Amino acid sequence: MPTPSSITSAIVDALYDEALLLAEEARLGFDNTPVSESYAEDASPARIALSCEALRTTTLLMHSLAWLLNHRAYLAGDMSEFQLRRHGRLPPAQPAGHAEQLLMLPIDLQQIVRKSRALHARIARLDRAWRDHFAMEPSAVHRLRERLGTRLAMQR
Repeated sequence: MPTPSSITSAIVDALYDEALLLAEEARLGFDNTPVSESYAEDASPARIALSCEALRTTTLLMHSLAWLLNHRAYLAGDMSEFQLRRHGRLPPAQPAGHAEQLLMLPIDLQQIVRKSRALHARIARLDRAWRDHFAMEPSAVHRLRERLGTRLAMQR
């Protein structure tokens, strides 16, 4: 299992650059995608699909960027390990939208959505690995109590 030292500044910086580029790509894509008015009955579901996927995608990207910024601050010495463990948690991804909604989007936006989900999943794996390193082991006091309890039970 990876340890916190396996999350290097090079990895965080590369992911940060990727997330920034993807966020800009998403912003341009969602802002500049016209919803066809020629299909009056289809325009409303298409607008809803575009809005829902834009919100889901930007939320994933902002959570990813926040996680990366916190780790950059930690690796630069601007944040303590305690602060990072307390405030640097990556929120879980929200459930993916309906496949039918995603298919209403243009192909380029579908790709942005998929890339955003993949990036968040990669960062989530890093976050889990980093947090697993800090899994609580029984404290020395608890281990001592267990040994005392075992010894006392043996003497009875």
